[in-house]
Amino acid sequence: MQTLLPRLLFDPAQPLPSTPLWLEIGFGAGEHLAWQAESAPQGTLIGCEVYRNGIAALLGQIERRGLANIRIWPDDARLLLDRLPDACLARAFLLFPDPWPKARHAERRFVGPANLASLARVMQPGAELRVATDDPTYLRWILDHLPVHPAFRWQVRGPADWRTRPVDWPATRYEEKARREGRRPAFLRFFRTS
Repeated sequence: MQTLLPRLLFDPAQPLPSTPLWLEIGFGAGEHLAWQAESAPQGTLIGCEVYRNGIAALLGQIERRGLANIRIWPDDARLLLDRLPDACLARAFLLFPDPWPKARHAERRFVGPANLASLARVMQPGAELRVATDDPTYLRWILDHLPVHPAFRWQVRGPADWRTRPVDWPATRYEEKARREGRRPAFLRFFRTS
């Protein structure tokens, strides 16, 4: 961690890579981020995570898999969004975030007017936002906020579109835990309007 992490820190003050830039907000142990990086070597993936154990787990995957296209922001994603230039992201992921289930904590949820405005600013027209949750309260919250936001269009034709994870969207340990415990995850895809 002491040698690899400093080399992989993402510095928004430096010029951005010329490759497509993807962002995962709260990558947990990094299994999804590492899979995406391995599957899309032509891109650069930035992972945001505040928990050191998750960062350490991702660093282990980076070493084992020999991944060279991941950069890490070991802090709050909102701080990074404030520093990114307009229209720089081609894709963003928010997978199984903390649902903050108590009503008094709802304002802590990432999906909300301020964060959606920041995310919309840094996403390119046509960029994809993937959101997953297994919490029914958070799912309702997402559907109350994202489809009505003018910067995002929900990619949906029917129930299979949110009940079935796309093939290029690997399962995470949070999804597997939800399924073991009898919860059905929802997989939502939104696109940045032009």
